[in-house]
Amino acid sequence: MSKRENITPEEALRRAPIFEGDRTLWIIYAALIVISILVVYSSTAKMAYDITSSLTTTESLRQQIMLIMVVSLPFIFVTHKINYTFYHRWASILYWLFVLLTVATYFVGNSMNGAARWLPIGPFQFQPSEILKVCTILMLARRMAERQSTIHNIKLLPTSFRISDPVQKRILVENTWPLLGPVIVSCAVIAPAHISSAVIIGIASLLTLYIGRVSKRELFKTLIVGVVSAALGFTLLAMVGMGRGDTAVTRLTRWVTEMTTSGEKQYFYEMSDTELAMIAIHNGGLMGEGAGHSSSRAIVIHPESDYAYAFFASEYGVVAALVLMLLYLWITFRAIEICRRCTTAFPTLMAAGLGLLITCQAMLHILVQVNLFPETGQTLPLISRGGSSLMSMSIALGMIISVSRMPSITTKR
Repeated sequence: MSKRENITPEEALRRAPIFEGDRTLWIIYAALIVISILVVYSSTAKMAYDITSSLTTTESLRQQIMLIMVVSLPFIFVTHKINYTFYHRWASILYWLFVLLTVATYFVGNSMNGAARWLPIGPFQFQPSEILKVCTILMLARRMAERQSTIHNIKLLPTSFRISDPVQKRILVENTWPLLGPVIVSCAVIAPAHISSAVIIGIASLLTLYIGRVSKRELFKTLIVGVVSAALGFTLLAMVGMGRGDTAVTRLTRWVTEMTTSGEKQYFYEMSDTELAMIAIHNGGLMGEGAGHSSSRAIVIHPESDYAYAFFASEYGVVAALVLMLLYLWITFRAIEICRRCTTAFPTLMAAGLGLLITCQAMLHILVQVNLFPETGQTLPLISRGGSSLMSMSIALGMIISVSRMPSITTKR
């Protein structure tokens, strides 16, 4: 047997691969980035016929490639190189920082379509609520990791309304606030401007709690209380005319009406955005109309962002659209596989939670396209046009890969 080679730290650094960690996730990332370029370039062709828009197809393509090169690649590269212990140490600070930045958008942010979501940073606009999604999962993973020895027996919510009772007060202080507090605060500060983002945080957090071995009974109680609280909160927002509450109620009412009535609409202007997206999917058929040849690009609203999946299906067909959906599901499957090889709680919960966050957003986007969920305006992760979403999803995926590249993960088979 040959002697073990002595390698200096400098030599080890030189020999280390540039892109480390789970290769499958890197391949999925590369595939989604390529699809993003194709979708944005082809879908924005209709801007050439829009006299109110100064953005050409070539300019739109250049912007998307620049976002990928300047925002997506650097952030996924940096985050995947950082040891996951860094995220454990800084989770709380990062979380509260982006809570404050999200709140700041309501006072100094820029508005679009009645929603204040963006902070101006020079010539760019930044949406801190997108990063807050990721930070919420980090915060939840950290709090759950600290309670793994007893988490299967804890109560998430008080068992009675007697809050003055020492037992109930202890549940609130030791369980409810540490575990559910970050989720509640994030949903509360995001919901006025983007209700669907709050829904995604709630769903991803609930699934993360399930993976973290919280009892099903407690999860069911939390789900019921969460749904009732959300309904009351949205109703209140609509009544006082604050944020996007009235928009959410309008969209929900229209969705219920469309699902319960069968009246045919003869003209495009009579149809909702989702109905137009469904026409685009139908026109694509099994194999699609071909790249750059979609007849639906002129009628689908925001095919480069809100309805990117429908536009992709119209050009490349239902078969390719199903493959795309499987890619997002594969992210969660790979994250779970990485979790199985983890030796400590925090990286396990962080990887699982972030994988679920990406997949939940993708599935919500897809459900809207086929009219199984009310219109939300959620982007398709890593594909839709938009810098903040591209940044946050790249960071989330980079953090998952950072867990997969740790020695305790990569050396255990």
